[in-house]
Amino acid sequence: MSFSSSSSSLLNLTDSQTKSISNPLYTFLPRTQNPNNIVDVLCSNLKEFKTHFVHKDILELLPHLGTHEISRVLLRCQSDSSTALTFFNWIKNDLGLKPSTHNYCIIVHTLAWSRNFSQAMKLLSELIALNRDVSPNVDVFQNLVVCTDECNWVPATFDMLVKAYVKTGMIQEGLKAFRKMVKLGFVPNIVAFNCLLDGLLKSNSTGQCWEIYEGMRRIGIHPNSYTFNILTHVLCKGEDVDKVNEFLEKMEEEGFDPDIVTYNTLIDSYCKKGRLKDAFYLYKIMYIRGVMPDLVSYTVLMNGLCKEGRVREAHQLLHRMVHRGLTPDIVTYNTLICGYCKEGMMQESRLLLLEMIGNGIYPDNFTCWILVEGYGKEGRLHSALKVVVELQRFGVSISQDIYDYLIIVLCHENRPCAAKNLLESMYQAGHEPKEEIFNELVYSLCNCNFVEEASLLKAEMVRKDMKPNLTAYKALISCLCKLSRSVEGECLMREMAKSGVNPDIETCRALIYGFCEERNLDKAESLLGLIAEEFQIYDTGCCNAILKFLCEEGDVAKLMELQDRMLKVGFAPNRLTFKYVIDGLCKATRSKKEKMHTLRGMKKTEKMLGECVPILV
Repeated sequence: MSFSSSSSSLLNLTDSQTKSISNPLYTFLPRTQNPNNIVDVLCSNLKEFKTHFVHKDILELLPHLGTHEISRVLLRCQSDSSTALTFFNWIKNDLGLKPSTHNYCIIVHTLAWSRNFSQAMKLLSELIALNRDVSPNVDVFQNLVVCTDECNWVPATFDMLVKAYVKTGMIQEGLKAFRKMVKLGFVPNIVAFNCLLDGLLKSNSTGQCWEIYEGMRRIGIHPNSYTFNILTHVLCKGEDVDKVNEFLEKMEEEGFDPDIVTYNTLIDSYCKKGRLKDAFYLYKIMYIRGVMPDLVSYTVLMNGLCKEGRVREAHQLLHRMVHRGLTPDIVTYNTLICGYCKEGMMQESRLLLLEMIGNGIYPDNFTCWILVEGYGKEGRLHSALKVVVELQRFGVSISQDIYDYLIIVLCHENRPCAAKNLLESMYQAGHEPKEEIFNELVYSLCNCNFVEEASLLKAEMVRKDMKPNLTAYKALISCLCKLSRSVEGECLMREMAKSGVNPDIETCRALIYGFCEERNLDKAESLLGLIAEEFQIYDTGCCNAILKFLCEEGDVAKLMELQDRMLKVGFAPNRLTFKYVIDGLCKATRSKKEKMHTLRGMKKTEKMLGECVPILV
């Protein structure tokens, strides 16, 4: 329901707006312009026009509307809760005002009194959420109690408060409200109690479950079967499952026979704790007591058997279940398929999948995941991919997690082309690959020397505002350097640094080694200095690569000059450094001696030739 109002931009109410302003001169104003008449004017308009009650004659009064006036209007509308709710929603939604906790409590009491519990619960939950985020110290319970002095109310409102706290996840606040109710003499109903008990169970506050159960018995609240089933869950969550038998006896003394939920809870607990013998004992007791095991009972027992590797027995239990007239569902089949996959029995898993489809039960995403993972663990990736294709034919939506898993496994097995094809299928399925997948693919493509494909994939990442990681950049640079394209590798390093990813030692080594292999010594030297200056990487291995090159060239002057320069910059020489320097010096000395020896030989030859010429003549 919408309303038009020129006052929709009013600010939230402040304390100054919550009190009426009295001015003697107001009495001379027309009735519809007198701020002291705002409550009367609003109520008469509500009574006369019901929903569309906002007229020009009251718009001038709206700036004087505070939380006090809102409460007075709500109290006058107690006999007509729908009008009160209309007014309250108008205040919130059309005027954009923020009602006080007191305003909320009055409308909640009014709605509960009129048995409009769903709307009362909705507003109570809204109030709790608002106070949690804005005013955590506000006591909603106390405000509800205060309002009982001025408006109609029913005790069920306080039961709803407990349930609203549990619903919004504020279990401990719900427990506090429950204790306050008991202290003031209220007797909470069993529904509120069970709701709180269930909330405490789910928040692992099992000790407090027993505390309020004892309190419940003291004040005369009679438990029902739902109460006992929750408490059975509490017992099963604890370590001492043997106390369950004692509790069941007490339950029977109270006149409640354990139902299918109770038995299933206990069987599940025994199976989780590996006590299959006790679980099957209860399964037999169910028949004796006339409680027929249902689909949940059988599925839980099958799961327990599968966890212990007794998959064949679990499969026999499936046949027994079908023989007794129960139809297995997707959960039952998935439990058994998962058991076979864990044991590496993929043929049996596949046969069970076909049986499931033949019975009109179509696999879901979990079925697909356990089969793919099972084949993956067995190293049968082709079978895993085949299962994905087959399941897609049956209309199974393949999740992104499955695609991610397969792409990563293919990359690890150095099959990047197959992984890239799967990436295209992923796009067609409507999934958007994550950075991790792109980085894995880039790395794998580079490992197989598909540098062009890897570069295109990296460019696609950048277009999608994704950031290649260090591993991807390093793989690309290393691959380019291996292919004698070190200049491109250097450009990529600069792009990498610009994007906020600094190179590591391995990246620097790949570039320096690459330039040395390409006999581009000047570039290698300048890059070594740049890396030291910009990234504070002083890698002796890079320095040694250049020294080795100079040693092989026999350029002693440059070799000694580079060593001195590197020492000054901060490079620490190692044994290999000294080896290359010494080898270079020795090589240069040998070369000098060889030159001297050659020169003497030439002179001697010339002399011999000179002596032989006259004889020949």
